[in-house]
Amino acid sequence: MASLVLFDDRERARDARLSPLTDLRASFDVRTGALTTLERASRMFGAPAGVLVPVALEGVTRERHGGIVNRVDGEGPVLLLNGRCVLPPAEASGLAVGESLVEAASGEVVAARLSAAAAREFAAGGGLPGRARELAGRRLIARAWHVKAMRDAALTADLSLLAGGPTTYPAGQGAPVPGSAVVFGVHGLTMAAGARVCPGATLDLEGGAIVLAPGSTVRPGAIVQGPAYVGERATVVERAIVKAQTAIGPWCKVGGEVGGTIFQGFANKAHDGHLGDSWIGEWVNLGAGTTNSNLLNTYGQVAARATPGGAMERTGEQFLGCVLGDHVKTAIGTRIMTGAIVGTGAMWAATAPVSGCVAAFAWATDAGVRAFRLDKFLEVARAAMARRGREPSAAEIALLGALHGASGSA
Repeated sequence: MASLVLFDDRERARDARLSPLTDLRASFDVRTGALTTLERASRMFGAPAGVLVPVALEGVTRERHGGIVNRVDGEGPVLLLNGRCVLPPAEASGLAVGESLVEAASGEVVAARLSAAAAREFAAGGGLPGRARELAGRRLIARAWHVKAMRDAALTADLSLLAGGPTTYPAGQGAPVPGSAVVFGVHGLTMAAGARVCPGATLDLEGGAIVLAPGSTVRPGAIVQGPAYVGERATVVERAIVKAQTAIGPWCKVGGEVGGTIFQGFANKAHDGHLGDSWIGEWVNLGAGTTNSNLLNTYGQVAARATPGGAMERTGEQFLGCVLGDHVKTAIGTRIMTGAIVGTGAMWAATAPVSGCVAAFAWATDAGVRAFRLDKFLEVARAAMARRGREPSAAEIALLGALHGASGSA
């Protein structure tokens, strides 16, 4: 059996613009469904023996994955998997040594099976030997909004991977929830140890399965519609409506009306307001009443900008909300327009709606937009992270500082 090695190809890719998803993490650490891409691949192929990242990401990646960073050990065959490949293709399992799969439209490597020596050469910046087979269709995410295009298939796969254990309760067999909670539908409910459903909550399994991770809580009066995932120590607050195709990462607090949204983790959207077909980074805080649009009044295809000042691009999506980078904060009553991309560390306190692509570390008020000073940003970040018992590591601070400098906010 080949050892799994995932690689972040941002220094090789010809036209991948995934900011802000990958500003502070490798592509394979982005939550693309209930699981990150690395977690999904690990369940399919076994724990990775190595992960390959640019030098700038070594510190934060090592904190997440230990000593497997930028190493290819052993002499056996290696299965290389691109971190931008949300759903590994079935063909990857049948590759012969020296054979690779590439995305036909971009020519980018999706997966390859190599000898250990060839894998080490690839890790050092070399190319791939042997024969390549082309795969039709989109296989690699290249824009932030591509996560939405992959969302439903990824979440379906993840819920299947996470279900089926002793804590899974198919409809009709009963689940350990209070008698005053409502659980109905034909799909399964998976409750891990320590997951809690409070009296008066409703779990709707008609459209898909629901997985509640360890320590997660669904508070009284909340409604969760499957398919959906509530991550470790995450809370769905009172009277929240969590609609289908939503994946809530660890330590989030989610309220109001939320649908089709992926939360990377450690985010607060505890108050009323609509959030749909979006991706929300870590340490985001949405002020009360923050609301986004996920559908144009014309019902047409949403266009978006991948970078501040960049060209408008057709996304292929009729329903597309927003992408909010890590540490984004919004004031009460903030409106976020369809297809908005908000860069890491931005603070929005203007009465004008958020639209287009907002630069990283932008500080927006009715007086205009200026740069968020790094020292002030870190002060806020430390305060927000302390609420979850965390503090930024030296590697995180260094990466944030580099991103701040590159954004022109210095």
